[in-house]
Amino acid sequence: MVKMYRTDIETNICNEVKDFERGTWINMINPTEKEIESICYNLKIKDNFIRYALDIEEKARIDIEEDDNTILFIIDIPIIEKEHGNNMYTTIPLGMIIVRDDFFITVSLKRTSLIQSFEMGQVKNFATYKKSRFILQMMYNNSSDFLKYLNRINKETEIAESVLKTSMKNKELLQLLSLEKGLVYFTTSLRSNEAVMERTLKIKNIKLYDEDEDILEDAIIENKQAIEMSKVYSDILTGTMDAYASIISNNLNGVMKFLTSITIILAIPTMIASYWGMNVKMPLQDNPFGFFIVVGGSIILGIIAMYWLKRKNMLD
Repeated sequence: MVKMYRTDIETNICNEVKDFERGTWINMINPTEKEIESICYNLKIKDNFIRYALDIEEKARIDIEEDDNTILFIIDIPIIEKEHGNNMYTTIPLGMIIVRDDFFITVSLKRTSLIQSFEMGQVKNFATYKKSRFILQMMYNNSSDFLKYLNRINKETEIAESVLKTSMKNKELLQLLSLEKGLVYFTTSLRSNEAVMERTLKIKNIKLYDEDEDILEDAIIENKQAIEMSKVYSDILTGTMDAYASIISNNLNGVMKFLTSITIILAIPTMIASYWGMNVKMPLQDNPFGFFIVVGGSIILGIIAMYWLKRKNMLD
């Protein structure tokens, strides 16, 4: 899907357009081959930058193509996917391409809340023709999105922990494992984004004004905060998983200990009944009260064994 937007210089209102004019923002979401060819033909650029951003394994980086006079920024953005009914937090690459100071292109595999916020005009002082500021606003809002997702992960972790305190279910354990996996993705992506932001300050091909530098500095601060939060939440979640693994192991040991004790207690009357069931002469076999004596003795021995096991904490 390809949509184009342009901000009117006089009214500063962003509208969807159909023609290729200077200052247009071209948003590409999982574009087809035909759409890629059309954009490259009309903008007279190569397709490699667009295809880089469509590679799910692409890392955050900056690339400059001198021949086309284009600059590619790739950052990782957070998304939520469903896996076995649970939220799975991961990241995908977002490509931002400046074409000869004439056009601005964004390329992503999926529609995300970051792009939607710009499409719906929820970002202050946003203008499609201010390309350098556009990139910095993308970086800042992306860092803010990471913080929002991290808060959601923290809340979901607390909910899963409260459930696990009363019931050790695989569902909650798998959810914690998925959240821990998401935090690993977030931490890796945030560090890559940090490198891109710091390099942006040193690129001579982009003009940064005082206000632009403030936005970039705020983006770097937000990103560093997200990195610290991600690390703290990851450490907490790792400790929680280890603690619950120990609890589950202790519970299993307790169950096995209890079952072993019950087996010992039940083995006593079984053993006595086996002896008196043999086809050989046994004591009390001619006694009219022999059956009751044997049963009573079995019960007494069982009670003694139970008392002894209780003192050894084998029946707790």
